Amino acid sequence: MHDKIAVSLSGCGNMSFSHSTLDNDQPDCHIPTQSEYAGLQIAQHVLVVEDDSTLAALEATFLRVHGYIVITVHSGELALSTLRRSPPDLVVLDLELAGSIQGWDVLQDLRTFTTIPVLITTSARTAVRQHIRTSGETRLTLDHLLKPYPMQTLLKRVKRMLPIPPSH
Repeated sequence: MHDKIAVSLSGCGNMSFSHSTLDNDQPDCHIPTQSEYAGLQIAQHVLVVEDDSTLAALEATFLRVHGYIVITVHSGELALSTLRRSPPDLVVLDLELAGSIQGWDVLQDLRTFTTIPVLITTSARTAVRQHIRTSGETRLTLDHLLKPYPMQTLLKRVKRMLPIPPSH
């Protein structure tokens, strides 16, 4: 997901950078050197899977204010299709989802193709702790927040779980 970022450089208009290409629609523009490019911050992507639309909006807004790119989905089915199409850097996953696909199902499917960090939000503390102990995952790849929780706690966990973005 870190393949492109868009920035505006003075006098250059909008430009899109990728790790292997530079798209510039203005030929007279200054093209950044490798060291200038290395200083650009790449926003990290978070997928929020929460069937409570009010809570999902609150989490997404709070994380966006702190610089994350956030996508929200409200069902396990949408979570699975989103994860397969474009895995984020971190998933905030409600275990008690409405519908036939629950949070545990999403986590199990996700682990078949990636070990991206997952922050589980739930009121079922015991089940999560037992799963973490028996799955061999660490708190860097799987952690949980007991509902209800302060948004600052959510932010602290997200920051702790996300890897440092690359600085090519």
